[in-house]
Amino acid sequence: MNKKEMTKRHLITCSVIVLLVIFSAINICGANAVPMIKKSAKLSARLPFNGSKFIFTNTDDENDYSFANEALPLRDAGVKRRLQLSLRKHNFRNVQSNILQNKAERIFPIIEPILSAYGIPDDFKYLPLVEAGFSEGTSSRGAKGLWQFMPGTARTYGLKVGHGFDERTNIRKSTIAACRYIKELYVEFNSWTLAAAAYNNGSIKMEQAINRQNEDNYFRMHLNRETAAYVYNLIAMKAIITHPVRYGFKKNYKLKYFNPGSSELLAIN
Repeated sequence: MNKKEMTKRHLITCSVIVLLVIFSAINICGANAVPMIKKSAKLSARLPFNGSKFIFTNTDDENDYSFANEALPLRDAGVKRRLQLSLRKHNFRNVQSNILQNKAERIFPIIEPILSAYGIPDDFKYLPLVEAGFSEGTSSRGAKGLWQFMPGTARTYGLKVGHGFDERTNIRKSTIAACRYIKELYVEFNSWTLAAAAYNNGSIKMEQAINRQNEDNYFRMHLNRETAAYVYNLIAMKAIITHPVRYGFKKNYKLKYFNPGSSELLAIN
């Protein structure tokens, strides 16, 4: 073998080695590269609400139980148990009446546009059904009307109470007052769930509970019995009004009590 042939073979060998090195480098880079994965809608939808890892914005149909677009953390056994208790409490087997459904059909057409005008989530329309329930009279504590305003609170938010007037029984005026109050509660607590709980318990007591427990997540707070069940009752009420058949109620209701020409509450017997 002459010198020319030896040089040619040496060049071929070097070329093969260089190619092997290049292929190896390509494989290593490919193994370490991070693939671009398109985020699914469900993952992107579950962004923590208000910085909390416990409450998620409800933007899909995966969780049927939510309030003001704040989904319940049903992975928590305690939360799931309390919701089931509220659902059983409000189902037809225990209530034995369609009065709440009839009441909803009467008041919702009046309440819904007012809530929308004030930027209040539509789910707050269930609050009067929980607050006043079957009765729209005066409670033992003095609260009255659809939104169960105390006299002092009613006056604070522009309702006339006294001297022959009691606008707490006026659906439109009391709903406007309630919207102003709820809006203030949301500004204070930055959560619709806490705003609803504070509507029941009062903003001062709610703030004290938050500071004392160093916790601003309703579902992890220790509150009095009524307030602790309040949001669960709202969600249960929403469920039975939205899906009546599922909870034992009849599908069709007669609008016995709906009077579109009146702004006053009508007695339900």
